[in-house]
Amino acid sequence: MATAESKKTTKNTKNKKTLVIVESPSKAKTIGKYLGSNYKVVASVGHVRDLPKSKLGINIEEDFEPEYISIRGKGDLIKELKKEAKAAGKIYLATDPDREGEAISWHLAYLLGIEEDRPCRIVFNEITKDAVKNAVKHPRTIDQKLVDAQQARRVLDRLVGYQISPLLWRKIRRGLSAGRVQSAALKIICDREELIRNFVPQEYWNIFADFKKGKVFSAKVAEYEGKKLTIGNKVEADKVLADLKAGQYRVSQIVRKERVRKPFAPFTTSSLQQDAANKIGFTTKKTMMVAQQLYEGVEVKGHGTVGLVTYIRTDSVRISEEAKAAARSFIESNFGKQYAANNIYTNKKKDIQDAHEAIRPSRIELDPELIKDSLTKDQYNLYKLIWSRFLASQMSAAVFDSMQVAIENGKYGLRTSGSKLIFDGYLKVYATNLDEDKDKVLPELEEGEILDAKEVTAEQKFTEPPSRFTEASLVKELEEDNIGRPSTYAPIVATLLERKYISREKKTLVPTDLGFLVTDMMEQYFKEIVDTGFTAEMEDKLDDIEAKDLNWKQVVREFYGPLAEELVVADKEIEKVQLEDQLSGDICELCGKPMAIKSGRFGEFLACTGYPDCKNTKAIVKTIDVKCPDCGGDIVAKRGRSGKIFYGCSNYPTCNKAFWYKPVDRKCPECGELLLERHTKNIKYSCSNDKCGYKE
Repeated sequence: MATAESKKTTKNTKNKKTLVIVESPSKAKTIGKYLGSNYKVVASVGHVRDLPKSKLGINIEEDFEPEYISIRGKGDLIKELKKEAKAAGKIYLATDPDREGEAISWHLAYLLGIEEDRPCRIVFNEITKDAVKNAVKHPRTIDQKLVDAQQARRVLDRLVGYQISPLLWRKIRRGLSAGRVQSAALKIICDREELIRNFVPQEYWNIFADFKKGKVFSAKVAEYEGKKLTIGNKVEADKVLADLKAGQYRVSQIVRKERVRKPFAPFTTSSLQQDAANKIGFTTKKTMMVAQQLYEGVEVKGHGTVGLVTYIRTDSVRISEEAKAAARSFIESNFGKQYAANNIYTNKKKDIQDAHEAIRPSRIELDPELIKDSLTKDQYNLYKLIWSRFLASQMSAAVFDSMQVAIENGKYGLRTSGSKLIFDGYLKVYATNLDEDKDKVLPELEEGEILDAKEVTAEQKFTEPPSRFTEASLVKELEEDNIGRPSTYAPIVATLLERKYISREKKTLVPTDLGFLVTDMMEQYFKEIVDTGFTAEMEDKLDDIEAKDLNWKQVVREFYGPLAEELVVADKEIEKVQLEDQLSGDICELCGKPMAIKSGRFGEFLACTGYPDCKNTKAIVKTIDVKCPDCGGDIVAKRGRSGKIFYGCSNYPTCNKAFWYKPVDRKCPECGELLLERHTKNIKYSCSNDKCGYKE
């Protein structure tokens, strides 16, 4: 029989709210609306514990034990979380459903004193009312295998970054870095550039014959005596032209068949990054930022706050049966039964995180056009891409009526083909923009028919070098080589650009001299770090910690042994490299020597080449073609001590006019002050005068 005291405790617990902890405030806001007044949803704002920034933070002598600390600046937040936890009846940790999210929950459980065997962890693939409420009904314990997989990755990356980077500082210059995945990615970019630089163009010729039968069509010379023909120079091309002129063209074979183009699988993180880059011009960083907004929740008119897409970090193309059924119903209602299909997609690689599903809309009925007014331009473009891709993946294949025609002229064989779309299928909602999917209709021809060539032309061509990587093609390469994980691709590219290892030229990624220098050094002394095969093998081992219960410290031990030996050798053998200063064209006003462009913690700045005798430094300022309203000087972009860009008068300190947002050369129609660029969901410009309040 329960005692009076135990009854009182139970009653008190029932009256207490349930605390739910997520990562971000926007996610907390969305979930809070779904769960109601009996729950309190708060945000940890990302990680609360991590390795210290000021030192290695790994006790190598104690079997690579991480030395976690509470993150600087989060003391008050942690106190508040502890206070809320103490007042709560239950605590649920609802961080993201992946390794990183599991690790955040593990750290939270440690700080809040939650026992290991307590079912405190809830996960959901989409932030919808049903998904969140169902997750609350099925809490589980923290998955230590997921945590260990994250710890191993974190420790390995720290060992590489914090031990090789200081070496680069000493031998080349401060501010450089190396990374387990970053350095392998840089080598891929450098290797491609080497191929381009060493490429020797080869001459070749294409020969086309134009015919007319009702309409003009063209056929290409492709064979000689039944074998592929390659024409290498003008002499060979002239001989082929002469032979064709002396011969007769006859239709030797016509093959008609239906060509079927199946829809693409729904998006994974990697394919979303690639398609967003190719179709709407997003960088990988922008894609992940906007996708996160769509996942965490957007205020949609008539629907409240809605998580519009499922979890955005996934390698899986699997779709739930419920989502399939909803898509089928939508397709049949809006397009007809002939457009619905039961398509099955499988992953190319082993599926260790298959529970995540592919990236898809959480509610298919929320057509992008219907909710366009509730979204920013970027949110709309990305949501439309995700919505269309998922809907197309559940639709019928497109069908083309294709026709391949072989034409003979003596020993030469010519080829041409045509096709016409006869059923659009998934193309109704998801355009491919592929040339082969465009109508190219040939006239009606018959086998044995003699054709008269209206014109025969020879085109001189040269083989092209391989293309430089774009962000999209680099992501594809990294995924195919099994280097890193899609969620890390955006920060990898950002780091390479920030370190000046690569530059962006017309959307392509070009390695700099510094990038080549660092890669050469890494390849000579840390060959395995930049070797794609070794990096891919390490990725598999990190996956096996989760999938096969591999001991994470054993993986770290095996990796660190050779690395420690290489560090000793590299430190002894590498001579200090003297990099040439990149001169800015400015002259130091203190000593008269040239100023050079240097890189620091918050970007580039100007420094006197007379250092250490002259220690003059200046910010690099960029004018924005706007005059100061107070003194008429130029408004320039500057970087503050915190690293944040602001806009101030070039006549400072005489004039201290400054703005946190970029001014434009337009006056406020109400008070006459400058307008500022804002680019929020509903505001493009606002008045710089706080007392005015004008917005548009």
